[in-house]
Order: sequence, then structure tokens, then C-alpha cells
Amino acid sequence: MTTSTPPPPTSPLTSPPQSAPAAPGASRTGLTLLTALAPAVWGTTYIVTTELLPAGHPLFAALMRALPAGIVALLIARQLPVGDWWWKAAVLGTLNIGLFFPLLFLTAERLPGGVAATLGATQPILIVFLAVLVLSERLSRWRLAWGIVGVVGVGLVVLGPGAALDPIGVAAGIAGAASMGVGVVLTKRWGRPAGVSAVGFAGWQLTAGGLVLLAPALLLEGVPTGIGVQGAAGYLWLGLFGGLIAYTLWFSGLRRLPVTATALLGLLSPLVAAALGAVFADEALSPVQLAGFALALAALAAGQLTPGHFRIKGLPS
Repeated sequence: MTTSTPPPPTSPLTSPPQSAPAAPGASRTGLTLLTALAPAVWGTTYIVTTELLPAGHPLFAALMRALPAGIVALLIARQLPVGDWWWKAAVLGTLNIGLFFPLLFLTAERLPGGVAATLGATQPILIVFLAVLVLSERLSRWRLAWGIVGVVGVGLVVLGPGAALDPIGVAAGIAGAASMGVGVVLTKRWGRPAGVSAVGFAGWQLTAGGLVLLAPALLLEGVPTGIGVQGAAGYLWLGLFGGLIAYTLWFSGLRRLPVTATALLGLLSPLVAAALGAVFADEALSPVQLAGFALALAALAAGQLTPGHFRIKGLPS
């Protein structure tokens, strides 16, 4: 197994971002579409978990989504971290996966699904401000505004009249959005070491996050009995598509696309989850939900553009 070339010594938070050059024109459109596949696949997590996996083992499901995929990625890439990338990979894996997953499941357990999805949709707004603090970017009022529109759209799709607010659940939802938000921004800040493939980079984080989840999952829940073919198929989907492939696409896109624009792609997750839920429940979406879909999709699309596309002056992209 080979190792990556260590980068020159730098201060993690004062060195310039190490992202690749932005993708121009048509190539950026294609990269955006590929990157969008990641949150779209993540949107299948809820239906796969409820329909295929053994009940009462959310941490074990998170573990199976991360650790096996990470090990497979390491075997494919045959690249290990070098130098300070050991602790950087551990930090990113914890924020993006190891901490985010338990907070996500706690939110889902304490809150109605619609409230949990709406809290998760606030992540692009958090990332707009984190990009200012960590990446020294100008405040993007354009993407901040569309982030707010996106939250409203998702809320119209998933919130019901009986939505209740549990303080612990709300705190977990906000903490989860913040955890992955910081992870995404630091991933953009630190970039990817030269010579390390997208699969290898995803493997570092999936393995690190999986190791963080290993002890809590086994000690608090253990291995579920009677997994069966159906459960095995669910774990395979979560690990292969929701883990290995999705995170490889996500980190690859994040490297070359603006971080605030990439974050808005995350709105696809609750939209896909809601659409699949309606299909499996054999229910038609209401006019209000359809309007919410349109708002969220408009926010997602507009967030990939800059104000210059519409000749609006005074708004930084």
C-alpha cells in the first residue's frame, strides 16, 4: 500500500485553501450534476432504513454505512495518510461521518421527520457564514438568500400541522448540521493531498468516521439478529452507494466547486426522501408540497449561479 506525498508544513487554519482550480463552463455543469448524485442517494437512507434494515439499530446502520466502505476504498486506492494528514483525516471523518451520523439519528428519534429534515436543510446557511470565517470568503448574500428560500421550500414539503419541537432533538439537529458544515468547509480548506485519489480521500474519512462509531454501535446496540437477505441488501446499498460512491463524488465535487454552491445541493436529500416516502405510501403530494418542491429546486439551481448571470449589482457571489 502506497502513501501520499506529505504537504509542506503549514498552519491548518492560516494556510490558503488547497482546492483545485474551478471547473469552467460545461465541465462545471457536468461536475455539479455528478456531485448532486451524492445528496440524492443520501435521500434514500430513510426509506432503506425503515423498509429493509432491522429496527432499533441506527448506530449499527451508520457503522455499516461507513467502516466497510472505508476499508474497501483503502484497498482500492492503496494510499494511506502521511504526516499531519493522519489527524486531518481523523478530524474530517469525525465531523462529516462519525459525529454527524449519531446526531442525525438522535434528531430523527426525537423529532418528526419533517422537522428533522428542515433543520438539516439549514446547513447551506451555516456554510455561507463558515466560509467567511474559515475560508476568508466574502459573505455571499446571494447564496444566503437562496439558502433561506431552500429551507422554506423543504419546510413546505415535509412539515405537517402536528410538528412538535423537542429541545434535545432541535439541539441535535442544529449540532448535526453544524458538524457536517464545519467538516465540509475544512475539507475545502485543506483540500486533497497531491497524488491522492478521490476514492482514497473518501476512504480515509469513511474509515476514520467508522472507527469513531465502532465502539458506541457495538456497546450500545450490538449486532442485530436475523438480518436476512433483505437487511444485507439494505446495508450493501448504504455502504456501497450511500458511502463509498456518494462520498467519493461529494468530495471530488467539493474540491473544484464553490463550497457555498455545493452545500445547496444538499437540499436534494430531503426532497428525494419525501418523494420516495410519497411513492411508497401511495400518496400524491399536495399543492403546497409541490410549491415547496419548486421553491427548493429553484434555490438549488440558482445557488449554482452567480449574481452576474442576472446582472444584479452589489451582490457578491
